[in-house]
Amino acid sequence: MAPPTQDHPSHFRQIWKSHPDPTTLPFPKDNPPFNLTTVDWAQLNLTDSQYSPHSWENLRHLIGSGQLDELKRWPSDLKAYLAWSMHVKTQYGSATEYLLRERLGWVSLPAENVLKFDIKSTIPFEHEEDYRILGNDWPYGLAEGITHIVVWLKSPLDADGEGALTESGRSAVEGFVRREFRERVGEKDGEEGAMVMWFKNTKNLQSVRGLEHVHVLVRGLGEEVLGRWMK
Repeated sequence: MAPPTQDHPSHFRQIWKSHPDPTTLPFPKDNPPFNLTTVDWAQLNLTDSQYSPHSWENLRHLIGSGQLDELKRWPSDLKAYLAWSMHVKTQYGSATEYLLRERLGWVSLPAENVLKFDIKSTIPFEHEEDYRILGNDWPYGLAEGITHIVVWLKSPLDADGEGALTESGRSAVEGFVRREFRERVGEKDGEEGAMVMWFKNTKNLQSVRGLEHVHVLVRGLGEEVLGRWMK
């Protein structure tokens, strides 16, 4: 396997996982590369040994109660993510541009102040060329056996001004999650949340705001099943 490039998230993860001073910040304190929540700032004051990863039941509670701002990364991972964000902003102009070029392979159409793409259908998730499923390069700090996946879309879902999904938006996502994830892992009707959960952050919690995306969490799956999604 080739070593990670200097743009790859694993390169930054290696640096900050073994950093000799865990209190060091990878950015000027008054100028973080993206909006940090109160929870993020608290995480930056911790070491990995002081952090307890999210269990499945805890995730179910936070997602079900809408406390998405309480989702945390490992402290070293959060610092690595911030350092990586500053790096790709310098190298690519933004994290969004990095994703488009290096992870999604999508080319946007000329447009002012908004990303637009050629799409096969105006109905979300109807055509596989209009979305892409990838492993999250910067997952939340999760207990062993839980995997964090992101579904990226070329067109926005139906949402309000703050980015919260409307009823039709939620219905579109739930239908897709049922077909693509729940049915593939054998999660039956009435057992929703046993093996698969999903959520969409509102704008104030998004570090990549230019591209529509939905988070999916799965647990207890082998590499053969995960290989379909963890690209």
